[in-house]
Amino acid sequence: MVKRRDRYDVAGLEEAQWEPSSRGRVLRNRLGIRSKREMDRAEAREQMRALEELTALYDQDHRFTAADICRIHRIWLGPIYSWAGRYRQVNLQKDDFPFAAARQIPKLMADFERGPLRRFTPCRPTSPEKLSMALAVVHVELVLIHPFREGNGRVARLLAVLMGLQADLPPLFFDRLSGQKRQQYFAAVRAGLECSYERMAEMFSAVIQRTQQLHGLK
Repeated sequence: MVKRRDRYDVAGLEEAQWEPSSRGRVLRNRLGIRSKREMDRAEAREQMRALEELTALYDQDHRFTAADICRIHRIWLGPIYSWAGRYRQVNLQKDDFPFAAARQIPKLMADFERGPLRRFTPCRPTSPEKLSMALAVVHVELVLIHPFREGNGRVARLLAVLMGLQADLPPLFFDRLSGQKRQQYFAAVRAGLECSYERMAEMFSAVIQRTQQLHGLK
């Protein structure tokens, strides 16, 4: 087990590839970036580009699949990482919380496709409460699987944006899931282990309200 401060713990040393001279803070990448701050900026730029591409790619009638999740990841991070869009081959944990074992990911993603993705996409809920719950279930289950080496939470947010667009919302604004709310967010994710999604649904309700306020819809 290799421990990196402020990074995920990675089991499987042969696949723990860090950019040389990055002091274990930046994964090996196509751009030769060694600075964590510079990488954060690069990933954010690519995320904005990817969102524009993805909104043109998926329409309101699309039912998302596991292959789509890989495609979203590849469209976003493909310019940065050679392994973008492929399921991870290493085990990951954050602090003392282990995500799904790498060998289980293909099966878990197939179950995710047959379950939450089939149930909640295309996303056309009949009430705000059902919309918040749909987003919460899909988000929590995807984050718990953690199918990729990096960027899982942000892929889950991109998917939530696309689902929100299917439900005629503007692009979701996620400041209510960051900053001081991060500990509440992680607690809501952990609650999903017991199939409890109410905490995350409450957080998505706040995200939706904030988004609507910013667009003058409330």
